[in-house]
Amino acid sequence: MKPIKRILQKEIEKRMKPQKVMLIYGARRVGKTVLLKELIKQQPGKVLLLNGESSDTLNLLREKNITNYRQLFSGVDVLAIDEAQHIPEIGSILKLIVDEVEGIKVIASGSSTFDLQNKAGEPLVGRSSQFMLTPLSIEEVSKNETGYETIIKNEERVLYGLYPELIGIENNQEKIEYLKDIVDAYLLRDILMYDGLKHSQKLFDLLRLLAWQVGSEVSLDELSRSLSLSRNTVERYLDLLQKVFVVFRIGGYSKNLRKEVSKSSKWYFQDTGIRNAILRDFRPFQLRSEAEKGMLWENFIVSERIKRALNHRLPIDHYFWRTYDQQEIDLIEVEGEKLSAFEIKAGKNNPKPPKAFSETYPDASFSVINKDTFLQYLL
Repeated sequence: MKPIKRILQKEIEKRMKPQKVMLIYGARRVGKTVLLKELIKQQPGKVLLLNGESSDTLNLLREKNITNYRQLFSGVDVLAIDEAQHIPEIGSILKLIVDEVEGIKVIASGSSTFDLQNKAGEPLVGRSSQFMLTPLSIEEVSKNETGYETIIKNEERVLYGLYPELIGIENNQEKIEYLKDIVDAYLLRDILMYDGLKHSQKLFDLLRLLAWQVGSEVSLDELSRSLSLSRNTVERYLDLLQKVFVVFRIGGYSKNLRKEVSKSSKWYFQDTGIRNAILRDFRPFQLRSEAEKGMLWENFIVSERIKRALNHRLPIDHYFWRTYDQQEIDLIEVEGEKLSAFEIKAGKNNPKPPKAFSETYPDASFSVINKDTFLQYLL
């Protein structure tokens, strides 16, 4: 199978320069190590690749002084560190290296504890570019396929998601086992390693509740009652689940009109395969209710649109829109002064925009993303 080139590779290569750090974040198993190795293959000069899980790496970097780092990295053009979140004080170490080792370029990849413990970002303000790597996007996998293949395989991808290792697995039962393993062994590892966290079972219970409410507005008070946890604890768990890239939040869009809902939130899974694995539900589309089909399809499309913005470094903010009298639009994208609205339909429906939206935002575009039109909005 031809390897799938990540869109972020080109974006990172454009920004790589001496005295700068490229930080690659992302959930476990989304392909950060593979991307790191592809990036260093393209770099001229002497490359040094270190693994943050190795005791040798930890010992080399432990002595945090200019003389040590200049000695270690003399003659190195590109320093690459995989699993960098395992290195204590990694942010200040990288800052010292790029400040004091002339001509060096640095790439570091790390899972969510990078962000969770703020190990890298803050010390590197002004010296780094940060990139979030997600599971594969439809745009990326379609490069190796005909349009026909991409359309035919799409329902399967909504069910099983787009983790890179799934692309080479043909058997559906093996895909299910792989996703269950991700959920059981990897998904919450970073959170559970976080100091002072209790109630690991409650995290799974929270994820199951979110999985059944995809595309609906979520009440924190209701989650709190269902889980027998305080509202503050629920908020904290939701924040952590975002930081380990399992779920993401979309808020309501409003220009402060009284009839618009602006304080509610919807929650989606970064990958629909993970959502289905949490529920242990991989029934084919045709065996699901219309509501379930709509829920899965909406999660898939919203996630793909956000991947598109992340991959191409587009400055887009994402929202939903609803009025108190129940007029609504699934997805709003704001890019500068440009407002784009998208209604997402699992069938072939082609509704018109709500009257209140058209009147309030006459310059906004409105599109329907359904089974017939989805490719033109994802590629």
